[in-house]
Amino acid sequence: MYGADLKLPGMIYGKILRSPHAHARIRSIDTSAAEALPGVKAVMTSADLPEQKFDYIGPERVAVNFWHVTRNIMAREKVLYEGHAVAAVAAASASIAEQAISLIKVDYEVLPHVIDVDEAMAPDAPVLIEDMITRGVEPRPTRPSNISKRLEFAIGDVEAGFKQADVVIEKQFKTAAVHQGYIEPHATVAKYEPDGQCEIWSSSQGHFTIRALTAQVIGARLSDIRVTPAEIGGGFGGKTVTYLEPVAAVLSRKSGLPVRVQMTREEVFRASGPTSGASMWVKIGVRKDGTITAMDGVFKFQAGAWPGSPVMNGCLCAFAPYDVPNQRSVGYDVVSNRPKAAAYRAPGSPISAFAVESVLDMCARAIGMDPLEIRHRNGCRIGSPTIAGPKHAHAGYLETVEALMRHPGYTAKLGPNQGRGVASGYWFNAGGESSATIQVNADGTVLVATGSPDIGGSRASMAIMAAETLGVDYKDVRAIVADTASVGYTHVTGGSRVTFATGMAVVNASKTVVKDLIKRAALIWGVDEDGVVWEDGHARPAGSNVGDFPPLSLKAIAAKAAATGGPITASHGVTAGGQAPGFSTQFCDVEVDPETGKVTILRFVAAQDVGRAIHPSYVEGQIQGGVTQGIGWALNEEYIYTPQGLLDNPGFLDYRCPVASDLPMIEAVLVEVPNPAHPYGAKGVGEVNICPPMAAIANAIAAATGKRLTELPMSPPRVLAALSES
Repeated sequence: MYGADLKLPGMIYGKILRSPHAHARIRSIDTSAAEALPGVKAVMTSADLPEQKFDYIGPERVAVNFWHVTRNIMAREKVLYEGHAVAAVAAASASIAEQAISLIKVDYEVLPHVIDVDEAMAPDAPVLIEDMITRGVEPRPTRPSNISKRLEFAIGDVEAGFKQADVVIEKQFKTAAVHQGYIEPHATVAKYEPDGQCEIWSSSQGHFTIRALTAQVIGARLSDIRVTPAEIGGGFGGKTVTYLEPVAAVLSRKSGLPVRVQMTREEVFRASGPTSGASMWVKIGVRKDGTITAMDGVFKFQAGAWPGSPVMNGCLCAFAPYDVPNQRSVGYDVVSNRPKAAAYRAPGSPISAFAVESVLDMCARAIGMDPLEIRHRNGCRIGSPTIAGPKHAHAGYLETVEALMRHPGYTAKLGPNQGRGVASGYWFNAGGESSATIQVNADGTVLVATGSPDIGGSRASMAIMAAETLGVDYKDVRAIVADTASVGYTHVTGGSRVTFATGMAVVNASKTVVKDLIKRAALIWGVDEDGVVWEDGHARPAGSNVGDFPPLSLKAIAAKAAATGGPITASHGVTAGGQAPGFSTQFCDVEVDPETGKVTILRFVAAQDVGRAIHPSYVEGQIQGGVTQGIGWALNEEYIYTPQGLLDNPGFLDYRCPVASDLPMIEAVLVEVPNPAHPYGAKGVGEVNICPPMAAIANAIAAATGKRLTELPMSPPRVLAALSES
């Protein structure tokens, strides 16, 4: 059951009034006419949300500022993008709610706006947040600007490295903001009880995060909010953000009735986070023998209306696949009059990879070296330095390159107007907090409960790991995602962390169950616990000196649970460390129509280090999905704005996601380099696959046409314009 499927007795319908302007000061809001409309049960504005302290909480890479969060959920002093929420209504029907929001009168003072990241950084650009001073600059600036922060990372001596190079290539790049494109719009139901308890049903990638953010924004205690995860119709990072839940909760609290709020597709595009667009400059130096001597880059990311673009990720991932002693990356987090940026599959890394992998391809061509060979020669190994400081602790990258070198398609002949392109990508992968509970039923079946919403088949993976650890048939294990009151805290499904971190909690809980089963078998046999071993789902005597007892199956022990100590259950929580990063190398063949500029992808092969594939067909699906989204990002997808700062293509008719006819059969090559920190060698697999496609396609177009495209998307008009250049 998805978020929009739930219908509670007495439920009413919420609707949000959104700004028609890209940038405007709110002089006043008059809700009296809406409140007087028959059928209206509650009206809210930002006045119903407590003010938050201006403070960045958490590590810099994922810091949260609730002053910003609250104002994104409901505008206070200003609206900062078209679609910014201004007020909300709950009414007996959706049509009455629609009518009511049309009666709300907002007095706006329209202000100049800025959309492009380079224009937003200009000294004379309209300033969105009037007291925002750039962080990370010394001395501290005295004037506000749209630059939230500046970051710089470096190892070695970049200038000296470039002096050692025989060839130095530098290039400017631009990428467009693109949406995650999930099929299911955001939807939530909230039910506030008279005793102050609130239940929320929500489609999200992290219901514990929904609970925490909602409690903070509406001024409630964590223990007073219970969030049940609805099934999720896609997320890809875009449903790690809270938009509707606090609104629905306040409307329910004010009305005393359950409230459902859901976005239309147009609202999804206008008001929920796409990933950043960016403006970048990359410079790489290489010797004639293929050795990279230095890599340098400047990455300017659109944050949207509030700070928080994934520019740090872009800086840290840009050069990560390579063992290069001299590296530098500079990043800028820049606000503009767009929806606040949200995560999208390896947030930040695909953007910087487009620029870096394009320039690296140019370097390979300049010295006459095969693009896979230059990557293999410079690929990172265990012990290679990273720009963040710590050395690489895991292998896997070179193995992806070697897998493509061996692939028969890599040496297949190409025809006229066809070209082959190569690119690599890197993603950190994550660990973090996860919980799991194992319950053995009286009939010997097993229930696995976790707090990780399933957006990529993780329930199956949890069941597989529990079954493997317990030694039972997979068909006898049922995995569920429990609500926030029924399982321990679990961080979001994101960062490619679930199979690794939540899987570790499941395995540890399963091992505790095994110890309990051994204890109960010993009790049944009347022997010491060290006289029992657990093998293949059965308790067996540890040796002939223990006794000649027939093996006891889990089912047999479960049937005697009441007589041997009661319910068989175990819970485990972890803060998982030791995650291994994801590496992917891909090649594709394209054909470019010289008359229309249309790019047709003929072949796509993606090799990825997956650690150990817990559920191989799901792993293949993750790789194919990431590549598909990368193809859309490369060739068609973009936010298009009018001169007034209004989004011109807020729907799938005009925002062009790939469809089946746009795609070849995507071949996933699973490279297994197990992670020793996980009981079954798992590494996250859901994100790094989206990092290489944009550059691989750009490199293939360059090979087919001799023209280097540096701006995304590489749509037919752009390709045709490049072909027309002399």
